[in-house]
Formats: sequence, C-alpha cells, structure tokens
Amino acid sequence: MHDSKDFLKSSLSLSKARQNPWILATFILAIVLLFLIFTKSSSFSSDIVGKDAAANNLLSFIKGQGSNIQLVSSEQNGSFYQVVVNYQGQDIIVYLTLDGKYLVPQLIPLVVSNRSASTVSDSDNQERVEVSVDNDAVIGSANASVTIVEFSDYQCPYCRKFWTETYPSLKKNYIDNGKVKLIFRDFPLGIHPSAQISAEAAECVREKGGNSAYWKMHDKIFSEQNIIDSGSFLGPVKGTVEYGKVELVKWAKAVGYDITSCLDSGKYTAEVKKDLSDGESYGITGTPAFFINGIRLSGAYPYSTFKDIIDSELEEAD
Repeated sequence: MHDSKDFLKSSLSLSKARQNPWILATFILAIVLLFLIFTKSSSFSSDIVGKDAAANNLLSFIKGQGSNIQLVSSEQNGSFYQVVVNYQGQDIIVYLTLDGKYLVPQLIPLVVSNRSASTVSDSDNQERVEVSVDNDAVIGSANASVTIVEFSDYQCPYCRKFWTETYPSLKKNYIDNGKVKLIFRDFPLGIHPSAQISAEAAECVREKGGNSAYWKMHDKIFSEQNIIDSGSFLGPVKGTVEYGKVELVKWAKAVGYDITSCLDSGKYTAEVKKDLSDGESYGITGTPAFFINGIRLSGAYPYSTFKDIIDSELEEAD
C-alpha cells in the first residue's frame, strides 16, 4: 500500500485542482478513504465530542497528510457535525460523526415522495424557515406564488456557477412569467476579500437606478469574473477570480452609473453586514444558500432540483 502522501498525490493533482476546483470532490473522496483506512476504530463510537474537537481532529488528520486546509465553521446538524473547510480558496461542506472519528462528504436524504427520486429536498417533510426579505433587491412579480431568497457571495465561484448554469433557466421559465420572485441577499465570506465591496457596489448602483439597475450590476459582476476566469461570458467556472474596487467602478460605469463617491462613503457597509448576520441566524455557513418558500436548499444545485421544488409549491398554490 502507498503511504498517505503518495495516495493523495495519485488521487488529486494539486496543480490541476488550482485550475479546476471541481476536482475538489475527488480530493474529498480521497480524504474519506484515508480517514477510514487510518482510523483506529472499526465501528462508529457512541462517545460524543464537541464540535470544535471534532473539527480539529479532521484538520489535524488532513494537514498530517501534507495538505493545506482551513476551518471556516462547524455546527451540529442532527446526528452529524456540519463542517465547512476551505481548500485552495473553495468552501467545502462535509460532515463528521459526533464521535469525531468519521467523515461523510455529503448527507443525502432518503425520501420517498411522488417526485423524482433525485430530488434533494422534500418540501412536504422539511421544516420551513421564516426568512426575512429585508429591503433587498428583488426580481419578478410582487404577486408571484413562490419566493426564493438567495444568500450569495459575489466572489464565490459556486455562486457564479449557479448564476451561469441555473439562474438563466429559472429566470426564463419562472421569473419572467410571474410565477417566481427572487430576492438577493448578501453573505460575503471572510475568505473572499472582494465580496463585501462587491455587495456594496451593487447597492450603490441600486440607489441610483433601482432594482432593474441592481440586477444589471449583479449580472455584470458575475459575467466579468467569468470572462477573466474562462474567457467567455457564460463559460465554465474554474475558480475564484481576483478583482477589486477599480474593476467594480469600471463595471458600474459600463452599466451606466458612477459609484465612486458612494463606495468611498461606505454607506452600505452596515446593510451588507446585516444580511450576513441574518443569514447566520438562519444557520447558513456557506454560499450559495436558498430558501424556496422557506424550504432550505444549500449549494449550487442544478436547475432540475429547483424545478422540482418550485413545481410542487405551485401545485399547492393552485
């Protein structure tokens, strides 16, 4: 058997991971296997440790294999600890058993319903969360039967992946015809230095041009990152893009607004931080996170997942 470092190298090339963050799933699977190979226990223990102790156990183990990884957060989620780790600029959600000895890459609910078996969330069985829309930007009819509240980070590649791959179909098939309205709330993660100022820039544009202007800037921020990342407006998302105030001011001018003085004033700093605080109160630890009529969906899931939940909600509304 190869030693742990050789196994990691054969399972995941770190240089490739920098070019394509979606290889990170393979990295996590390699870590899972390592965790099971090197743990001393052959069965789950009933001994419960604290969330911090469990998370530190995970970090110590992974760092011991020669990989640089950082802890973002850890919270108990039912019979597991939900741990958010950052690897090469990407947030990854994993789960640990309460004894801190076993890692599970993803919790998959085994739900039997009249919907597709691939549906991630069953709105009939999931507790709904009362989520405030605050005074944030909205797109869609005020009378829409379905409300989606999105908590997002403008510099998060997974949020951009949602915008690239899922949002266009949602807009075309549900928002534009008045069935769904989408509220965008900010959740700037500390690992993304431009997330906070990006959110403030979008609010500055909204101040000058209303919701329609906000969504133009919203699309501009994501599309320009895509161009930097892959060379195409809707090209594949590869990783985190570095940019700052200079680019944001330029992009705002491209959609018709000068936001320099607004950004310098910091007038929307508190507004963005309030969104972050609200999101944390709903248990959000990573982005993107969605509440579809209060039904929580965390992650950049494909359009089909949103469609299943939305269609079910529309049927109940009829």
